[in-house]
Amino acid sequence: MSSTDVTLYHNPACGNSRNTLALIRERGIEPTVIEYLKTPPDRKTLLDLLKKTGLTPRELLREKEVEKLNLGDSSQWSDDQIVERMLEHPILMNRPVVITPLGAVLSRPPETVLKILPPKQ
Repeated sequence: MSSTDVTLYHNPACGNSRNTLALIRERGIEPTVIEYLKTPPDRKTLLDLLKKTGLTPRELLREKEVEKLNLGDSSQWSDDQIVERMLEHPILMNRPVVITPLGAVLSRPPETVLKILPPKQ
């Protein structure tokens, strides 16, 4: 697996995200790092992330951020509304998301990423 095969949707302010990046690098892989708050995914990319991870929009939603942004009761939102709000406010997307040829995961806890990385050389 080459470094270009691994993509990390990353928030450097997040401990889980930093720890996931460290685990990837411990395997000798330098991933493509996308700081999704600076470069948010477009609709197609976000829907592709959901498909690859097998998560629903609600499972990728950071409820803490919903509260901080005063966006109301997210339990009333449809999947389409959650996607729309994530596109408007990328901070609502839970992180880190990692994509490799072996799969895609929301890496919480960070060790979850090990399921989709090759063994350490």
